[in-house]
Amino acid sequence: MEKDCKMLVWTLLVCFSPCVLGQLEESPFGDDFDSDLTDFDPDIAPRRVPRQVKTILTKETKPHIQELAIKTTIISRYAFTAVSCAMLNRHSAAAEGVFQFQIPATAYISNFTMIIGGRVYQSEVRPKEKKVKQEKGENGKPKNKESGDASGESEVEVFRMAASIPGRNRAVFLLTYEELLRRRLGRYEHVTSLRPLQLVSRLSLDVTIVDHSPITHLEVLPLRNGKSSSAAANAASGPNAPKTPAKTEPPVTTAIKHDKNLCKITFGPNIVQQAKITTNGILGDFVIRYDVEREMGIGDIQVLNGHFVHYFAPKDLPVVPKNVVFVIDTSASMLGTKIRQTKDALFTILKDLRPGDRFNFISFSNKIKVWQPNRLVPVTPLNIRDAKKFIYMLVPTGGTNIDGAIHTGSTLLSDYLSGPDASQNSVSLIIFLTDGRPTVGETQSPAILGNTRSAVQEKFCIFTIGIGNDVDYRLLERMALENCGMMRRIREEADASAMLKGFYDEIGTPLLSDIRINYTEDSVQYVTQHLFTNYFNGSEIVIAGKLTNQSAESLHVQVTASNSDKSIVLETDVPLRQRQIETEKHVKAATAAATAGKAPGSGITQAAGVSLVSVAEDFVERVWGFLSVKEGLRSRLRSQTSKEREGHIQQATNLSLAYHFLTPLTSLVVEKPEVLADGTMAPAPTLAPAAGKAAPSVNELPDDVEEETPQSLDGKKPGSRSSSLSNTMGKVERRLAKKSITVSKTSADGDPHFVVEFPLSKLTVCFNINGEPGHILRLVSDHKHSGVTVNGKLIGAPAPPGSHKQQRTYFSTITIVVDRPKRAYIEVTPKKVILDGRDRMVLPCDSTVAVESGALSVAIVGKSNVTVTVGGTVSFVILVHQYKNPAPYQRDHLGFYISTSKGLSHNCHGLLGQFLHEEVGLAQSPANISAQGDIKTSPVLKVKDRSVPVVQKTRRIYSGTQSVDCWFARNNAAKLIDGQYEDYLMSHMFDTGDWPHGTNSA
Repeated sequence: MEKDCKMLVWTLLVCFSPCVLGQLEESPFGDDFDSDLTDFDPDIAPRRVPRQVKTILTKETKPHIQELAIKTTIISRYAFTAVSCAMLNRHSAAAEGVFQFQIPATAYISNFTMIIGGRVYQSEVRPKEKKVKQEKGENGKPKNKESGDASGESEVEVFRMAASIPGRNRAVFLLTYEELLRRRLGRYEHVTSLRPLQLVSRLSLDVTIVDHSPITHLEVLPLRNGKSSSAAANAASGPNAPKTPAKTEPPVTTAIKHDKNLCKITFGPNIVQQAKITTNGILGDFVIRYDVEREMGIGDIQVLNGHFVHYFAPKDLPVVPKNVVFVIDTSASMLGTKIRQTKDALFTILKDLRPGDRFNFISFSNKIKVWQPNRLVPVTPLNIRDAKKFIYMLVPTGGTNIDGAIHTGSTLLSDYLSGPDASQNSVSLIIFLTDGRPTVGETQSPAILGNTRSAVQEKFCIFTIGIGNDVDYRLLERMALENCGMMRRIREEADASAMLKGFYDEIGTPLLSDIRINYTEDSVQYVTQHLFTNYFNGSEIVIAGKLTNQSAESLHVQVTASNSDKSIVLETDVPLRQRQIETEKHVKAATAAATAGKAPGSGITQAAGVSLVSVAEDFVERVWGFLSVKEGLRSRLRSQTSKEREGHIQQATNLSLAYHFLTPLTSLVVEKPEVLADGTMAPAPTLAPAAGKAAPSVNELPDDVEEETPQSLDGKKPGSRSSSLSNTMGKVERRLAKKSITVSKTSADGDPHFVVEFPLSKLTVCFNINGEPGHILRLVSDHKHSGVTVNGKLIGAPAPPGSHKQQRTYFSTITIVVDRPKRAYIEVTPKKVILDGRDRMVLPCDSTVAVESGALSVAIVGKSNVTVTVGGTVSFVILVHQYKNPAPYQRDHLGFYISTSKGLSHNCHGLLGQFLHEEVGLAQSPANISAQGDIKTSPVLKVKDRSVPVVQKTRRIYSGTQSVDCWFARNNAAKLIDGQYEDYLMSHMFDTGDWPHGTNSA
């Protein structure tokens, strides 16, 4: 068992942080790793705890959770969370282990992995098939994910996965998810669910917060065990909440370290302390609230690797008066607690109306009643008193006429806005509350939505609230989204009064309207939503996009909006390079804090911390991807035609797949282990996937290398250079290193310099592409035919001294996407190779391995090159350029070479692909006439029907080992390539749009 455990945790580290394989000389968990395991062995731990806790543990029949480790890093309000759960089946027979974890509904799962019996079972995100029966926990999908609203107004989603654990064996479940924290009532709130459903031998929670701005108002709340949502808790601490004393001490064992821009919170109750809180394992929610300092102006903009994120949350602005109509459901189903709590909330809201506001109430069931017909009344003591009487007299009865109520409220508000009493600088909204589905009048959702749009006519916003389980939340959500509002869900058992009040507090203080945020024209692209109807006090507007010209010195930002008495304009020039440096600095601080020291718990905890580093380094791009997916889902619901809807669905699905997000449009599929009748694992037909993540697959080993089994790893410490695994890899390296690489000259390498070989024409042509850092270039595009697409991402560096250039650009990442027979991809950087095919593997570039997954195979010669073969008919070689002591103008980068192209079709395109089946000719063209009357000619290439002026040059390729004479085309290959350079820019690394760009983006 001890040896099994060593192997298992080593496998976990390889899976969670693959690049460490070739970097660690010693065990990543230290010499006390074996003794650490005994601390959470349930057969030993009971001797160290009170008798009642020991009794609870000994009575457990299901696998025992030895360790639950949760590690979160929040970088500028974007949270990465890694959860690892280790279970032990103490019995001889196989037993079902159930991993269950609540995640915020606004979050997206980005990875799930199981390690059982020493084998890795890696999940895969796939497009969701239509009309698939939805079952709780099916394929690891959170329940209600499809039915849940895309705006995430439900409180939490439950991820659940069950798997058989062989007798006397362990299982590890790994889950990661990402979330952009939303600012509500002046605070960001991060919630971690601690509900393992049993006492845990070792429980640890580690949250690191790093922000560009100083962190303020940090507090850790007591464990929240109630069933009400965070909105209810928000209401209790909102600016308009009654100032009653409350216990705010953090949970026992909580440690808080708070510096200016960095906070670290840890929570690790031992098994006795857990039992004092609860013996059923439902500890509750661990809640952290904080804010950051902000100044008046355009807000905070952060820049990283060609992307930007803009946080806008102005303060100290005068409140804009509002015109509000409350439309309240009084059907028979509201009888009892619902109507009582609704009345309590409305009484409180009446007290918070401001003197400049105008308001009215409508109740609806079978009949519709208007408190003050044909008008909105000002806030006066008399009107408030009469409104309270109207609310008090509400009696639930009859059915639910949603269409009639919305029409009445919309007409009332529209007539007021067109009348003489309406203020131009005011915010108008309807707050609509119901607990049921339409049963009276119009009952079809499409008709109700159409009627609502016709009645509203974009003059005001509708905010919808659904109470209980019998609500058409999709109708309410679409009604809000189509009319610039928000939807809030109140669960059946929740404190509706507090949640209603909390929701009103969020939208009850408008500060700006008609907000428009613009950036320098042609300097940004793929920008998320930048037009907003309203901005409410205590909230935040977040925008992300891509920079088309990262080398530019600055980005001009302009914000226009209206407030209570005038229009305002805010604008400034943002220094891009300075922001890039600042953002890189606090990303490094975040990753250093996440991996510093020895974390509490086993090496699993350490692996979770290390795994955050790679995603954190691209957090700005992931914020863009996260927001773009959310926006696509909202647009899907707002779509008026099926074609428009399908377009948004395709876009959001493609981005979900690109960033490995589990969304309402994707599903998470994971193979489950096969356990035999005697409780043991079924034998694997080939090398166990656990070792396959880091070692060569059996089929790819040279003849002189023996087949390795998982047991062969037990002889040495994991990570030791003298281990069996490392010896095997050494043999592979020697064999592969002798094998010469023969590739064509057709390539893109260096700054980047493009070379195209035309064997039939016996000519070689070359050209440069002067792109911008962050640009993604289409190199090969054959998506519709062979299914192969290759994209390359540029990174920038200063030009060498004396150079005529301002900067240099290199390829930092190459992705190869394959759509046949199944979708798979390979992503190559100078540090690692990610292969996501039949299995998902992450391989370090400084090791020599060969692996195969479906139609894809990869052979890596350490620190030299990567050969990718697709179906045996297409192969590419990617040279890895690494520098030990790089000069300022040098960056680790990649070179891309086409080795075999016979599997690519004649319709192939891209900067290189368009020439694979072309022929060119060389001719002389008259250039000018000399003074003596001589006619001078210059060489031109005949490409298709175009003539391209060229000059002769010599280029060095294959890392400078060979030279090639070529005809050079100037000006970013103008006339040589179809279209122009901008036509080859892609939106993201997994974009498979065919020529022309955008016809089939994936």
